[in-house]
Amino acid sequence: MAAWSSRRTRNTLVAARPVAIALFATGAPLGLASEFDARVKWHTTAQRLPVGDAQREATGASNPLDHGADLRLLMRRTFGSFTVEVDHATTYLVGDSITSAADSGPTFDQTPTGDERRLLDLTWEVDRGDRHRLLHRFDRFALKYRSSQWAVTIGRDAVSWGSGVVFHPMDLFNPFAPTTVDQDYKAGDDLIRIERLFDNGSDLEVLAVARHGEIETDTASVAFKYRALMGSSELDALAGQHYGGGVVGLGLRAPIGGALIRSDLVAVDDGEGWTFSGVVNVDYSFPVAQSSVYVFAEYFRNGFGVAGLPDDLDLLPDALTDRLGRGETFTLMRDYLAVGTQFHWHALVNQNVSVIANLHDASKILQTAVGYDASEAVRLQVGVIMPMGGQGDEFGRLGVGDGLTVGGGSRGYLRLVYFF
Repeated sequence: MAAWSSRRTRNTLVAARPVAIALFATGAPLGLASEFDARVKWHTTAQRLPVGDAQREATGASNPLDHGADLRLLMRRTFGSFTVEVDHATTYLVGDSITSAADSGPTFDQTPTGDERRLLDLTWEVDRGDRHRLLHRFDRFALKYRSSQWAVTIGRDAVSWGSGVVFHPMDLFNPFAPTTVDQDYKAGDDLIRIERLFDNGSDLEVLAVARHGEIETDTASVAFKYRALMGSSELDALAGQHYGGGVVGLGLRAPIGGALIRSDLVAVDDGEGWTFSGVVNVDYSFPVAQSSVYVFAEYFRNGFGVAGLPDDLDLLPDALTDRLGRGETFTLMRDYLAVGTQFHWHALVNQNVSVIANLHDASKILQTAVGYDASEAVRLQVGVIMPMGGQGDEFGRLGVGDGLTVGGGSRGYLRLVYFF
C-alpha cells in the first residue's frame, strides 16, 4: 500500500478536530446519549542513582525528583448501535530528569508522550523548558458499532491479548512493562477491529494496526484471534503478520481446583526462522481472617533473549533490540520467574509485593506498594521498586561505554488518583 505522508496525516487531524468538537458540543437530539468522566492523576518519582550512572552524569542529579500531573477526559456519545469514544489527556512533566532535549518516549509510569509509533499524530506539545514539558494528546478517538453478534471499531483504541500477569508475549500492542505502576489505561493504537460473537460464547477477532504515519506491511500488523470455550476452559488461537513477519500463537486458560492456570506460546518468523516465546502462570485466592490473599507465580521464556550479556550492549541481537525499541519486550535475557501476592491490612488498605528473578544471573527486582482507597473515587499509592544485582547483571549495573552504566538505581513513588 502507498505510504501516507506526515503532511497528509496532519491535515487529516486538523480536519478531524472540529468534527470531534461538534459531536460533543451539541445537545442530545435524535436520541443521542452522552457520558462524561474524568481522571486526575499525580505521580511523584524519586530515584537513587549509583556513581557512574549515565543519567546521573547527563543531568547532574544523583537523587533526581520528578513529578507528573495528568488530566484525562473520557467522553462517550451513543446514537443507536454506534458510539463515539474520545479520551483526551493533558500531561505536565517537571523535574530533574526532564531536559529540553528530551525525546517523546513514555514516562516512568508508561504514559505516552508522543505518537511516533502510531499512524496518526494526535499529540501536541504546548510548552517545553529545561525542566518541564506540557502536552496534550488523544489516547482514544474511535467510532464503534455494536450489535448482539458483531462489533466494529475504527480509530484509536487499546488492544490486550494474552494471559500474562507480569510478562505478555502474546500482547503485541503496547504491553505494560513489568514495573509499570499505572495500568488504569493502556495506550491506544490506530486500528480497525472486527469481532464476531458466536452463540456458544466463542468469538473471532480480526485486527489491522498501522504505524509510523504510514500504511505499509513492514510496519503494520494484521492478525486473527479465535477464542474457543471448552467447558470451563478457554483456548486462544492467533495467526497473522506483525512488522512484516509471520506470527502464530496458542493460549490456554483452565481452572484447576481453586486456582487458575494460564499459558501462552507465541512463534515469530522474522525471516531467519521461527523464534518461540511463552509464559505460564498460576494464581490463587484464599481467605485469611476477614480478608482474602491473592498469590501468583509466573515463568516467562523470552525467545529473543540471550543466555549471557555481552560486554557491549550494542552487540545484542538485532531482533531483540528491535523489539526493545518497539516496546514489545522489556528484558534482555531468556528465562524469568515472577512471584507475588496482594493482601489487605484493612478494608481500605492493601499491599502488593512481587519479585522478578532473572534465572541466568540471579539478579532480581523487588516491588512493593501500599494502597489506600479513601473512597470509591480516590486512591493513594506509595511504593518502591528496587533492583538487586551486581555489576554486569541485567537488574544490576550494565556498562554502556566510557565508564558509564545504566540500571541498579532504586526508585520510590507516590501516586494519587481521583475519578470524577
